[in-house]
Amino acid sequence: MNESVAKLLKEQVWHLGTFDREPNVVPVLFKNVEADGTLTVGDVFLDTTLKNIAANGKVAISACDTQTLEGYQIKGEAKYLTEGPVVEAYKQMVSNMFHGAMTAKGVLVIAPEKVIVTTPGPNNKKEL
Repeated sequence: MNESVAKLLKEQVWHLGTFDREPNVVPVLFKNVEADGTLTVGDVFLDTTLKNIAANGKVAISACDTQTLEGYQIKGEAKYLTEGPVVEAYKQMVSNMFHGAMTAKGVLVIAPEKVIVTTPGPNNKKEL
């Protein structure tokens, strides 16, 4: 994943899609691009998403800058963690935002397998 993709992902809302018996797409705000290139998502309300991931482990993420229309789709494998430093960091982040009223239950760790350009123009659908 190049710097441009990582920068956009850090700055924009993600739409996380999964599929099992029916498609499911949710916006995620508690997310990060980690130093090793994995993507992490804090689980606050991901019930259907987690059921779909349990069935096949696959996710797709779409993010776009609405001003420039630069956008990317990332496809990859996800695993779910309920303990460890990254989980504790997300629990603290969510708890701080909601003043202790809720917290993260765990974290999705996504290993990107494909990065696809969704920006309109000649590179649209190009795999990076």
